[in-house]
Amino acid sequence: MAPLALIEHHRHDWPRRQGPAHCRSRICLLKGCGRQFRPVHCLARYCSESCRDSARRWSVWQAGRRYRASDRGKECRRRQACRYRERVRQRQEEPSAESSPCEGHQYEGDSEKIACSRPGCYELFLPERRSPLKRFCSSLCREALRRVRRREARWKHGHDSRLGHDHKAWPKGPPDDAG
Repeated sequence: MAPLALIEHHRHDWPRRQGPAHCRSRICLLKGCGRQFRPVHCLARYCSESCRDSARRWSVWQAGRRYRASDRGKECRRRQACRYRERVRQRQEEPSAESSPCEGHQYEGDSEKIACSRPGCYELFLPERRSPLKRFCSSLCREALRRVRRREARWKHGHDSRLGHDHKAWPKGPPDDAG
């Protein structure tokens, strides 16, 4: 028969500890929000559901730009433009057809611009010759994402910056004195 302490230790009907482990307050990563919040989870980046939704919309926008810049996206756009031109020709052949003047308009010059990598930042900028790998529109955006990634790396790897060492790197037992 198992000891009583072992049985009680593994009971599943005990209430679990609610709420997050101690997480410090932080600033929302979404550009333009800047609110300070206490996260529910230690890896939380955004202060509210609306900020998370805005970041998701930004992510979809960013993915669309990457797709349209790819060879497959360009080919899809070419086929789409051919279908559009065919519809225009069909409308012009019909005597009572009306066309809208703005249909099919594209902005010039946005294709070579780069979008900022900070969630919620829709700034477009031209890459510079001296720094072609630049990913952020400003140092504020770069530092905001850098701060979040450092915090997440510390959390993921168990590093406690207050103590100055890595808990997972500690030895499991006493050191070998047998030299």
